[in-house]
Amino acid sequence: MPTKIPNPARTSGATISSWFGTAPALPPFEPLAEDTTTDVVIVGGGIAGLTTAYLLSKEGHKVLLLEDGELASGESGRTTAHLSYALDDRYATLENLFGREGAQLAAESHASAIDKIEQIVQAEQIDCDFTRLDGFLFLHADGTHQELMEERDAAHRAGLPAVEWLPNAGTTGFEPGECLRWPGQGQFHILKYLAGLTQAIVLQGGRICTRTHVSEVHGGPHAHIVTEDGTVARAKRAIVVATNTPFNDRVVMHTKQHPYRTYVVGARVPKGSVTKALYWDMADPYHYVRLQEVSAGPRGGQTDYDLLIVGGEDHKTGQADDPSAHLRCLEEWTRDRFPMVRDFEYRWSGQVMEPTDGLGYAGRNPLDADNVFIITGDSGHGMTHGTLGPMVVADLLAGRDNAWAKLYDPGRITLKRESAQEYLKENLNVAIEYTDLLTGGDVSTVEEIPNGSGAVMRRGITKVAVYKDEKGAVHECSAICPHLHCVVHWNGLEKSWDCPCHGSRFTALGELLSGPANTGLAPA
Repeated sequence: MPTKIPNPARTSGATISSWFGTAPALPPFEPLAEDTTTDVVIVGGGIAGLTTAYLLSKEGHKVLLLEDGELASGESGRTTAHLSYALDDRYATLENLFGREGAQLAAESHASAIDKIEQIVQAEQIDCDFTRLDGFLFLHADGTHQELMEERDAAHRAGLPAVEWLPNAGTTGFEPGECLRWPGQGQFHILKYLAGLTQAIVLQGGRICTRTHVSEVHGGPHAHIVTEDGTVARAKRAIVVATNTPFNDRVVMHTKQHPYRTYVVGARVPKGSVTKALYWDMADPYHYVRLQEVSAGPRGGQTDYDLLIVGGEDHKTGQADDPSAHLRCLEEWTRDRFPMVRDFEYRWSGQVMEPTDGLGYAGRNPLDADNVFIITGDSGHGMTHGTLGPMVVADLLAGRDNAWAKLYDPGRITLKRESAQEYLKENLNVAIEYTDLLTGGDVSTVEEIPNGSGAVMRRGITKVAVYKDEKGAVHECSAICPHLHCVVHWNGLEKSWDCPCHGSRFTALGELLSGPANTGLAPA
């Protein structure tokens, strides 16, 4: 288990993903230090923010991108970088929620996002290991043949006739049994891709400022943002908030999507021992698998191994007593199915936002000015949603028709029983978490907290988040999340305080890691 607490400027957890271990960090930029005026201000330096900046600057807009930490320091750097239109909420479900046309638009938009990434890679000559490959959707232990057939037929109705049922995948190293083959999927190295996007944005005249925390977002005729130190950036055309979950929306969007932690392991396997493809099972939560080719070792020279990257074991953020146990389950699942695994080189976790109706959001922020846009709710498809979302926003900003805009409208209401039940279930879960305000603490005394760990303690009418570092020094801050005042929980894997209500996260010392909170935990 990691012993260092996360550095918010570098990454949103104590664990390190395989991307940071196999590519240089993205280039640093200076913070915004003076008032300025631009056409579009973009907040967020992950794939959604950088793609937005790329598309808009390519169209001639003057853009300013602001990132709280360094580029890719949020969830983009903790992805598994699947590029897929085999949507994890399944086309049978999407057709029920959005109709046949909605399912068709979902398929078209995610497939188009892969095409757009491929076009950008070719146009900008980005060396990012982009590859087209098959994806295989297979049954979990209790799955049935009928489930596969229903999903195949729904995919066909969604305009994906090439999806086919196979009695077996015919793959090397892993045979999932009967499955659906999804041709034309993709994968890439996320940091290498974002490095290429960054270079292109700068060459197109875009400006990037990192280590710049945006405290306020104001739309309307005098649209502007205000940074933590009071610097103002005015936007003539629009403001786009692309921060995984929007910090500028206090309530509305956070009733429509909910935060989940997901876990990933990266294991060495001999080169050629596993067919390069994307693999997903139909469990809930599901598992997802891919290969990452490793051309050179940590000290250079050729390697005889690749990395098998396996993810899954999701749970609501802040609602797991032992996050490390989820990694152990993932390792066991992997060894059972991939006996050629040598050892696990990487272990990490990330955070995804799950909309109650299964599809992400991209467009105008509800109950806000028309020139404030958000991109959020990526579910398990952050790479494609983080590309199609900017495509939608670019069209809306230019006044062009976009066939997907209504489907991904952040203000949409899905009037279906299944969606309503999910909405009620998730928000009831949030309401239950507020009862923590009335209970005792995790421990009664500081002495009960091991070195390198944290716990919540009751202190009078409030609660305190207590962290004892590796040397035994005690650090205290308020345990009340500044967003909507839930009690945070200790995450021993990532050395963070996680809010179980809406997913805000903080370092062991109370510094902000991710929203929707926009400030750190208050002093105790």
